Amino acid sequence: MTNLRLAIVASIGIFCGLGIFTFRYARAGSYLTDKPEACANCHVMREEYSGWLKSSHRSVAVCNDCHTPAGFLPKYFTKALNGVLHSTAFTFGHFEDHIQIKARSREITEEACMKCHSQIAHAINNAGCIRCHSQVGHP
Repeated sequence: MTNLRLAIVASIGIFCGLGIFTFRYARAGSYLTDKPEACANCHVMREEYSGWLKSSHRSVAVCNDCHTPAGFLPKYFTKALNGVLHSTAFTFGHFEDHIQIKARSREITEEACMKCHSQIAHAINNAGCIRCHSQVGHP
């Protein structure tokens, strides 16, 4: 085997090994599920998870019902995008201790509210659910 081939094979092996280690260490497999416990993997989400456990939404919705769009591809695209953004922020220390919802996530959550509460919400004239119900689901 030439030195170049050996270097390529070694690089691929190291890359794959680091990828597998990171995937396991970060419990990345848990994020592929709908289990709310996965959201509490990060310490900054523990308060939100605890709040959800005490809320009325616990019996009817999990995190993904409110925080990811409907459909397989949109759901997993959103989970992947959020995962990359969150892991980058945590790795480089650029995150808020109190989670701040971004515009895209707000739109997804508002759509989820309207899906479940459409009969009530049509009378509100689309004022924005989260504006008045910021503590629903979790603090």
